[in-house]
Amino acid sequence: MKKPVAILGVGMTKFGRITGRSNTEMALVAGTNALKDAAVSPGDIEIAFCTHCNQGVANGLRVFNALGISGIPITNLELACASESRGVFLAAELISAGAYDMAMVLGVEKMPRGMVPTGGDVSEAGYEARMGLTMMPGAYAARVNRHMYLYGTKREHLAKVAVKEHRNGSLNPNATYRDTYTLEEVLNSRMIADPLTLYMCSANADGATATILCSVEKARQYTTKPVLLVGWAAASPVYSKDEPGLSDSPVDLLGKKVYEMSGAGPEDVDVAQCHDAFSPGEIFVLEDLGFCPVGEGGPFVWEGNTEIDGNIPMNTDGGLVSCGHPIGATGGRMIAELVWQLKGQAGQRQVKNSKMAMLHNEGAGGANVMMFKA
Repeated sequence: MKKPVAILGVGMTKFGRITGRSNTEMALVAGTNALKDAAVSPGDIEIAFCTHCNQGVANGLRVFNALGISGIPITNLELACASESRGVFLAAELISAGAYDMAMVLGVEKMPRGMVPTGGDVSEAGYEARMGLTMMPGAYAARVNRHMYLYGTKREHLAKVAVKEHRNGSLNPNATYRDTYTLEEVLNSRMIADPLTLYMCSANADGATATILCSVEKARQYTTKPVLLVGWAAASPVYSKDEPGLSDSPVDLLGKKVYEMSGAGPEDVDVAQCHDAFSPGEIFVLEDLGFCPVGEGGPFVWEGNTEIDGNIPMNTDGGLVSCGHPIGATGGRMIAELVWQLKGQAGQRQVKNSKMAMLHNEGAGGANVMMFKA
């Protein structure tokens, strides 16, 4: 069995298109906030990961040097939208195995405008790119259209997710978008990829987040009540022609692994974060992680179960739809929100008596699922 690890500190910037913020300046804000939250100095960090997709060669060396962190292993890591949570996964593996006592994962991204660039030579692309499924609005639209055909999911269910995300985002000072919308406004906003309208979609944004992890023994030097990472799993996509599903996502398999490792089940989770790059994502994850039966995610959302005061509050900070999406830093934003929820520091977004929290972060090339405990 792997040993649990502690999340000692988190930090982030406000997300959004804010003129004049450099990549390094954003990293400094997030990293300094995390160091302050953890009550540790730069010299206490033994290994570090910098997660990003568009910031160039050796970005990690630059941003960690700016924080005064040097002379340690610093590794740049890219897994598209799931980059930072994969960094936390790897740091947890190393700490749990006893190789290091304290690690820092810092995600930072300045995003170009327009669609997320995929790059590369099309002749060498994988099957998804060859099928045109790396354009994310189209990929989500294709999957949700199939879901609607099979299970009767309605456009109103998708809009309900977006209404909730924007409402939660209005309570989050770090979110890119803080306006609220009615169901009708979401449904009538500009069509992006049928049935997904503008207000159901996340937008690219700039931002940085940071997470400091350490062994449970080390954490006792700084706090009597650390937030613990008690389950974590990661995988690349799984395709099977024998058991075709709605996607090649491994999330259902990862959920089972995390439940087994943490000794908890869906019924034990008090608050969750899911990768809602588009609002149907919440419906898919609710089903994949066992919060509701397959095919019933739409009605489950419609009944209010994922609201802050619902049975399984999800994306209490507004998710990607409201917060925006600096892809190398999104996973850290999810972790920060769950840590704040478990510490009772989420302000107007606070879920009452939250003791167990679950994370799902997915990107091109893989997914990560984690369980946290107060």
